[in-house]
Amino acid sequence: MMSGCQTGGNTDPVQVADPPAFETGILTSNEANRLGRQQLAAGNYGMAERHFRDAVEHNQDDGPSWIGLAAAYDNLGRFELADRAYGQAIRIQGETLSILNNRGYSLLLRGDKRRALVQFDRALALDPTNPVIRNNVLLLRTGERGNKAVPL
Repeated sequence: MMSGCQTGGNTDPVQVADPPAFETGILTSNEANRLGRQQLAAGNYGMAERHFRDAVEHNQDDGPSWIGLAAAYDNLGRFELADRAYGQAIRIQGETLSILNNRGYSLLLRGDKRRALVQFDRALALDPTNPVIRNNVLLLRTGERGNKAVPL
């Protein structure tokens, strides 16, 4: 008898799992979003932008990734691109609390306090008890300098 490969009677196809995203270099939209959020929180805005851009290229209806991309652009001072990303997020999700607050923060970064306050007021109308938004409105109205407005 010879030994070697034998197919025998089993003709079931072998199921091969896809390799993990980190091995192929291709990230899913969810994974790219997660990495973008991590980089944004760490202050690595260029890397955050890259990951969020990957996420929206894979799934153009990924509202949270559009918001993250806009926030990354804001922090990079790329306000025209941030406005486009906020526009896409609004097209997908509508004017949510997070989008209104973050657009207000974006306007603050540009020095446009009047328009920022309009955005914060609209966000506050959606959730009058939200402490982040209430703080942002209070800071703008009182002109306190010690504290800073924050995005959601």
